[in-house]
Amino acid sequence: MNPSKVALVTGAARRIGAAIVRELHAEGWNVVIHYRGSADEALALAAELEASRPQSAHTLQADLADADALINLAKKAHERWGRLDALVNNASVYYPTPFGQITAAQFDDLAASNVRAPLLLTQACAPLMSDGAAVVNIVDALAQRPARGFAAYHAAKSGLWTLTEAMALELAPRLRVNGVAPGHMLWPEYAEMSEEDQRRELSRVPLGRLGGAKEIARCVRFLLSDDAAYMTGAVLPVDGGLRLK
Repeated sequence: MNPSKVALVTGAARRIGAAIVRELHAEGWNVVIHYRGSADEALALAAELEASRPQSAHTLQADLADADALINLAKKAHERWGRLDALVNNASVYYPTPFGQITAAQFDDLAASNVRAPLLLTQACAPLMSDGAAVVNIVDALAQRPARGFAAYHAAKSGLWTLTEAMALELAPRLRVNGVAPGHMLWPEYAEMSEEDQRRELSRVPLGRLGGAKEIARCVRFLLSDDAAYMTGAVLPVDGGLRLK
């Protein structure tokens, strides 16, 4: 059996998720790359990683809004190498919902990926995880300081923040649960931003720039390492100071 530790990362085919996968793989982890619709990107990422270390990456497709699919995802992730040492709940739906126009379908969509799936997937994975394993939830630096126009999204991410602390209590002392709260790391994909819009957003960041996906990946790597062995229930902001303004 391959002795490498195994991490399941959700929403891992692209952007921050792919950066997390690459960071952990470079540290010697075997990685399970979850995706919903980005099959080509997931397969290409797995091929890239396996070219450097054969039999070290695996892809699994699942709709995280489907509760039964979450149970199956946990089982298949564990079955691939016969162990599961980390879960990174990264997958997230993100778009504006102007107040007064929010629909039940939008709220359910945002809640499904940002709070419901992390809860149910962690619950499904926990019995399969090794003693001393860890969960990392990707939250949001503004989860408790919501921006106008994103009420539903921030409600879900705020719930995930609280859930991180609650699960840390529920799963201690066998498993650790922590979170990372990104700020402006990458420009959003739901709409094009003009140069003026980008300048306006960066003016809100004390460090004056985007953080990039690798900053989040490094923090996840730390929280999964022995260097964070006495940390649980913590949410670390990686936001260039955005939350301060």
